[in-house]
Amino acid sequence: YLLSKRNIRFTNVIGYISVAGITIGVAALLIALSVFNGFNGVVTSVLLGFDPHLRIETKGALSPDQISAIEKVVLRSPGVKAFSPFISGKAMIVTKHANKVVYLRGVDEARIGSVSGLQEKIVLGSLALSDSDGISGIVLGANLADRMASVVGDEVSIISPTGFQSTFSGTATPPMHRFRVTGIYESNNKDYDASYAYISLQAGQSVFEMGETYSGLEMRITDLSESASMKSELAKQLSPDLTISTWYDLHRTLYVVMNIERWVAYVLLSLIIVVATFNMLGLLTMSVIEKQRDIGVLKSMGMTSRRIIRIFMVEGMIIGTIGTMLGLVIGLGVLYLQVHLQLFRLDTSVYIIPAIPVEIRWADFVSITVASLGLSWLASYYPARRAAATLPAEALRWE
Repeated sequence: YLLSKRNIRFTNVIGYISVAGITIGVAALLIALSVFNGFNGVVTSVLLGFDPHLRIETKGALSPDQISAIEKVVLRSPGVKAFSPFISGKAMIVTKHANKVVYLRGVDEARIGSVSGLQEKIVLGSLALSDSDGISGIVLGANLADRMASVVGDEVSIISPTGFQSTFSGTATPPMHRFRVTGIYESNNKDYDASYAYISLQAGQSVFEMGETYSGLEMRITDLSESASMKSELAKQLSPDLTISTWYDLHRTLYVVMNIERWVAYVLLSLIIVVATFNMLGLLTMSVIEKQRDIGVLKSMGMTSRRIIRIFMVEGMIIGTIGTMLGLVIGLGVLYLQVHLQLFRLDTSVYIIPAIPVEIRWADFVSITVASLGLSWLASYYPARRAAATLPAEALRWE
């Protein structure tokens, strides 16, 4: 019936349109989801190349004894690659050219290279935060250094929130902490490069007047996929007052938005397949009308309704399978060319990557194939049921 001659010639056109629609829809779905996967991978690599895998902190500050207790638990946990305490807070950085409120982080110079990617991202100078000639070192992001018109060797001043409080109360002038720029980093994340500065732990405790306390502990593990399970294990052993965040928790909003965009694209592009299956429904319905005599003859010879249904269901599934396979082949071809030839390039002065990234996942193959064949099955069901309901006497009355 799929390849037989038809009295209604337009039916053949509808068949071609159905196959073409499914092909375009499947190819568009595969390409779009692969592009979303690619951007997700780029974002994750940028963030994980700079951020820790897990972070343990509390609302207030952690005493040295509390940090020691946390470190003992962390040391007993398998899969921990490195860990280090940190200081975190907002402060104002001031130069003779500009001033800006930044996130100031105090880190352990000896261990920060194992916990985060800061050491690897230094593009000018070095990660030298220890006190030199009475002035501690500070490392600025590339955009922040440009905003402050500062280079390696320049001096900057830091005013902490506690200094502002004393100024507003009129009890004292805000204390200025002097630092020398020893390094400039570039993380490929404009928010970080424009808003984060790094100093030593001791300098951080002095700026924020924290005494010997810390803001928390950062960790890096050997297997990133085990971060959620390690978070659960640490939560069982540590105080409930502590907050444990994985790399995903630190950027949950970003990943939720990206996931929503991915699902919206999946639903919208699936509408292309839906429209194509409506064409298929029309094709099969006209085929049933055209083959009334054949159906009547088959049923009069003893063919059951179930086998009649199967005939038209198979016809619809053949159309859906052909369209799906062609769509997957075309989609893979475009993705292959993008990976090896970079057909769709990006402006490197604006973006951190030279071309649109793609990442092919087998789960996408399964979801796209299931959606396409599932819609084809649904579109075939109504015409097949209508064919099965044909009465032989009615179909052959005028023959």
